[in-house]
Amino acid sequence: MADDLHEAVAALPGVISAAREKGELVVHVASGLLLDLMTTLRDDPRFSFEQMMDLCGVDWPDRSPRFEVVYNLLSVSLNHRIRLHVATDAAIPVPSIHRIWPVATWWEREAWDLYGIVFSDQPDLRRILTDYGFEGHPLRKDFPLTGYVEVRYDEERKQVVYEPVKLTQDFRNFDFLSPWEAMTSLPGDEKAHEGSRGMKP
Repeated sequence: MADDLHEAVAALPGVISAAREKGELVVHVASGLLLDLMTTLRDDPRFSFEQMMDLCGVDWPDRSPRFEVVYNLLSVSLNHRIRLHVATDAAIPVPSIHRIWPVATWWEREAWDLYGIVFSDQPDLRRILTDYGFEGHPLRKDFPLTGYVEVRYDEERKQVVYEPVKLTQDFRNFDFLSPWEAMTSLPGDEKAHEGSRGMKP
């Protein structure tokens, strides 16, 4: 059954490659034929992928194109799964599949918000996890760990303010001894040590 699925998917228009990886069928797809392929995978009784489980972005900064969009589909009726990869970059939009699986809107918004991947024909492409005034896409590998701005509530102005990130490092003394090495006696052991010091109780 798994081999039949592999062969049937590999023969579909738009499939660049199909291979089994750790028991899962992984397919690389041409962006231009994505919508036709996804419709076939949903409607063709050989596949019957009724559910799109999730969609995510992947950043490969050293590759061209830089990004991949990964789709995980599930056939409940036939009990099989498939993972599809579409290569893109920030300038090339990927066709939105929200008309095939409406739930894709949430995932496409997340991929755009966090990676900057653009989806054409997506009517609701706006931020979903970061703030509306956020600058940049925080899951890109070249995004700084501290971000570009910091957000805080200003008590004097009674509002949330955005300010450039200021990294302040106060001087600190570090004690590298573990508590067991640095502590010679535990609280409450005073009586036990009195005898060893020649002290009278």
